[in-house]
Amino acid sequence: MEIQVAELIEQIKKEGVATAEAEAKAIVDAAKADAEKIIAEATAQANKIVSDAKAETDRMTKSSEDAIRQAGRNLLISFRESVSRELKAIIRENVSAVYSSEVLSQLIVNVVASWANNPDAEDVAVILNTEDLQKLEKTIQAALKEKLLTGITLKATDTFDGGFRIAVNNGSAYYDYSAEAVVAMLSNYLSPKVTKLLKEAE
Repeated sequence: MEIQVAELIEQIKKEGVATAEAEAKAIVDAAKADAEKIIAEATAQANKIVSDAKAETDRMTKSSEDAIRQAGRNLLISFRESVSRELKAIIRENVSAVYSSEVLSQLIVNVVASWANNPDAEDVAVILNTEDLQKLEKTIQAALKEKLLTGITLKATDTFDGGFRIAVNNGSAYYDYSAEAVVAMLSNYLSPKVTKLLKEAE
């Protein structure tokens, strides 16, 4: 009887240890699984943070580069416009200087002389602003005395400041040599050349 009790106690001990070991193993396995899950989640979160940070850095870098490029383009455009304005001012100053001198009367005489030799041109009129006509009328008339007698007339207008216009065939055609027209023509001619030079200098 004592032997049976001892065996029973030994059996209970063995079963208790086995159960405890099984429970311990289950706890350890669960802890390992939880730890692996936590590590995986933390790794994924860390990777997402790094990826998001890289994407934001790339976005900010691209945005900064785009801003720098745009600022460079704006600066170049502003510089070109400034050069064009300065060029136009220089042209205007020089044209005004020429048109306010005795050169204007000589220009008119030369142009009218050319028109007088054109058989298709009839009723040629030289149009100047009132101030220039008063100042240059005698000089022009003296130089074009014979031609003025053959249908070439001098007329005054206040529609432009300097230079002159030629009207032919009763005003059906105009040839504009006014200061504004000459400045515009020279500016349009020179501006593309200046722009090309600026582009080549980039």
